[in-house]
Amino acid sequence: MTTESNWTVENSIPQNIKTLLTPANSKSSDINYVLIFLQIVSLLKSQRRTGWVDHGIPDCESISDHMYRMGITSMLITNPEVDTSACVKISLVHDIAESLVGDITPFDGVTKEEKHRREFETIKYLSELIGKYNQAKGKEILEYWLDYEEIRTLEARYVKDIDKFEMLLQSFEYETKFKGEKKLDQFWGARSSIKTDEIKSWTDELFNKREEFWKSIEKK
Repeated sequence: MTTESNWTVENSIPQNIKTLLTPANSKSSDINYVLIFLQIVSLLKSQRRTGWVDHGIPDCESISDHMYRMGITSMLITNPEVDTSACVKISLVHDIAESLVGDITPFDGVTKEEKHRREFETIKYLSELIGKYNQAKGKEILEYWLDYEEIRTLEARYVKDIDKFEMLLQSFEYETKFKGEKKLDQFWGARSSIKTDEIKSWTDELFNKREEFWKSIEKK
């Protein structure tokens, strides 16, 4: 992956998607903004999560797989002070910029600042793109993304924790799937970053089950 700061959103859009844009005077031009937006989002379905790829997990989850289960998980929050609908929406947009940026990890040679620049440029582009069809929804997507990035709301805090919890749950699933042939300890440092009591309790229970699993493997 390039570390050059000349990365642009436009150059990252596949040509077959770019062809969906029609002249401004076309009667269907507004609908084409929907089509190109949705096809860009669909790129999340085919992009594998880099952490799993780097650790040799075959046929691992896609970015959209991760976002989908985060959305479902967000529906399970019991804290009455939390707007779970907002949590679901944040979950569904928090990684949407990765459709064009990709799932950049600290090992990819891209600085944190450059990663943020690419993602911010992409979310602005996507917001403006769908905003040509529905301005309010374009702004909503941008604002929910910013909520997550800047942890501006209680809901964003919960989704930050769910992001880590879902990753840990997925890592445990891979460990059990491969019957102990892969131990993914390196992901568990994220456990200490979880702040909310409810998600902490889920993570603690998951950790206990993982401990039991590895004890059973070691006895064999």
